[in-house]
Amino acid sequence: MNDDLEATPMIALAIAVFAASTSAILVRWSAAPSSVAAFYRVLFTTVLVAPIALTRHRAAFARLSRRDLAGAVVAGVALAVHFAAWFESLSHTSVAASVTIVQVQPVFVALGAGLVLGERISRATVVGIVVAIVGAAAMSLGGAEHAALSGATVYGNSLALLGAVTVACYTLAGRSIRQRVPVFPYVTVVYGACVLALFLLVGVQDHSYVGYPPREWLLFLGLAVGPGIFGHTVSNWALEHLESVVVSVAWLGEPVGATLLALILLAEVPDAITVIGGGVVIAGVAVTTLERERDGEPAD
Repeated sequence: MNDDLEATPMIALAIAVFAASTSAILVRWSAAPSSVAAFYRVLFTTVLVAPIALTRHRAAFARLSRRDLAGAVVAGVALAVHFAAWFESLSHTSVAASVTIVQVQPVFVALGAGLVLGERISRATVVGIVVAIVGAAAMSLGGAEHAALSGATVYGNSLALLGAVTVACYTLAGRSIRQRVPVFPYVTVVYGACVLALFLLVGVQDHSYVGYPPREWLLFLGLAVGPGIFGHTVSNWALEHLESVVVSVAWLGEPVGATLLALILLAEVPDAITVIGGGVVIAGVAVTTLERERDGEPAD
């Protein structure tokens, strides 16, 4: 019985990583503009988590300081740019390249923590950062067989890199706030700011907010329930029962899962440069993550 209870968080973590791996596939299946898909993913996720926050943590909202509220809004805007850039990148490059490059975000968290927050950066962390960047640079040369998709693979990889940078900004902006504010109230404010930013982006791009076929609404809901709830929310639950290093390293399986799903469901075969570069990226991120965990820093 105890063995079953101990295994539950690991099973939950595996489900979370798999659920997150479906995100790129769902975005690819959608014919809606990428900013619209991003908007509805976050909107539907907010609708699902806000009632929990409002019923169980109502007092936490009242205790939010102006500084924490401002920080959460900044985090939400950064998250909006992340989703907009990453979703759009999937229209211009392979799933393998896009998902792996976005996974470089712990590297930028480490850089930001060192340069902005003054945290120590060890030699091993520097090595991991350099290795990951070299791998990402190598991946920018791959994906040639997907050029027919848009003729702009480098552009797509650049958008994925922007997605990695902005999700790192989101992580850094919210790090201290999450130590004082429960996760559900925090993400409700962040998602609210994110929804508003994406709503404005859709309007600026002159896309329609409605009028999509039922299939698209199912995909929007799938993005919220799958990667949003079963992915990141379940992962946060698992983090309460497992060592953070286990969760951090497990998330390196997301690019692998997404690449395999793209192979099976989209018949998208990554070229040798993408595979090799992706392996280098994952190795570099793993070194960075493990070293920061060893030093007692949150790997996010």
